[in-house]
Amino acid sequence: MTTVLDEFVPCPVFRPGDTGYAEEVTGFNLAAPHTPDVVIAADGPDAVVTAVRWAGDQGMPIAVQATGHGANLPMDGGLLISTRRMNRVSVDPATRLATVAAGATWRDVLAAGAPHGLAGLNGSSTGVGVVGYTLGGGLPVFGRAFGWASELVRAMDVVTADGVLRQVDADHEPDLFWALRGGKGNVGIVTSMTVELLPLRNFYGGSVYFDGACAPDLLPAYVAWTAGLPEQMCTALQLLRLPPFPDIPEPLRGRFVVQLCVAWPGDPAEGERLVAPMRAAATPVADLLGMLPSTEVDRVFQDPEHPVPASEGSLLLRELPDDAVATMLQLAGPGADTPLLAVAIRHLGGALSRPAAVEDAICARDAAYLLQTVGILAGPHAAAVPAAGAAAAAAMAPWSTGRTMVNLHGTPGDAADRARCWTPATHERLRRVKGRYDPIDLLRFGHAVTPL
Repeated sequence: MTTVLDEFVPCPVFRPGDTGYAEEVTGFNLAAPHTPDVVIAADGPDAVVTAVRWAGDQGMPIAVQATGHGANLPMDGGLLISTRRMNRVSVDPATRLATVAAGATWRDVLAAGAPHGLAGLNGSSTGVGVVGYTLGGGLPVFGRAFGWASELVRAMDVVTADGVLRQVDADHEPDLFWALRGGKGNVGIVTSMTVELLPLRNFYGGSVYFDGACAPDLLPAYVAWTAGLPEQMCTALQLLRLPPFPDIPEPLRGRFVVQLCVAWPGDPAEGERLVAPMRAAATPVADLLGMLPSTEVDRVFQDPEHPVPASEGSLLLRELPDDAVATMLQLAGPGADTPLLAVAIRHLGGALSRPAAVEDAICARDAAYLLQTVGILAGPHAAAVPAAGAAAAAAMAPWSTGRTMVNLHGTPGDAADRARCWTPATHERLRRVKGRYDPIDLLRFGHAVTPL
């Protein structure tokens, strides 16, 4: 019966074995290969509406993919709606509003906003899709200064499981608007999003790299340093075991290093003064801090630009006392034998801790730090990566809020594991909104909640 979909949509439709199928289903995270029964390469909201109605008639579950950065759980069967062709971005400089289609990346938004001196609240990689990132709340590089990405969403066009295209905002279907900002893609398929941009033409930032042997000095220094920072200073500290790949610069290639990530939207001289204590804590291997245009924000974290098979996880931390620092050094310090590529701490607080002006489903405002682990599922130590990530989370659990972040959760487990992204009250409310807009659970792939 799947053959009739071709009669309803003018855009490409793929099935296993078709030329182009593999390219369409493969996302940035190669660890989660999708094998849907059918793929629609959507070229606009009408195609999404038609595909959802058709899938509903078939009783066929649905997933959505733009870039596939968040593809942590393989999709087996069902309908995949690929939105990467829907990548139009338009900017109104007078209102500082951008209208962003479902498949656009943050790189697209930055390119459109830069001529007007405007930028968005992207995460560590601008190659990530705007919509999927923002539905999970969106932890920005400039989060401490400006808050969560979803807080700048002003309206969305969303196709719900009944095949209806709805325009939602704070005043129109507010429960749906609430669930779409921090609840991930549980209640509908966003075809377009209107977001507020910020007047940010350039900033002071980048990375400073230190030899990994200095981690016992740098990690406690970082915790002490972040305690006194103004909220506009946005930072992270990453313990990195870098592979010997040719695209990694020679001073860092194949080394264990500590990376200090910095993003400061204020006066550059003040940024230099604020960073001085960390520069003095150890001798840098490479100091790449300076003034950068907003379009080069990728130079803060320097995430991989090519698809990789990755396993990740995160834990929200209340604090990082001395015993937590010691535990982290045991996990990933100079003497550790770990297969993990990265064990990182991101400083939260600031604007990320304030209540949203329009209520949302984000449940991370009470955390001081985020612990993130990343491992590459390739090479001789690939099989040990998932267990190492789980062991790191268990070891750091005494200082956790008990929750994680939906975008950085990694492979979702059972219902209790998925629920860790939200407080019990928020999780129950999400399930109730899900029950209203998707009672038969068509959108059940990925980090899904069950309808109530």
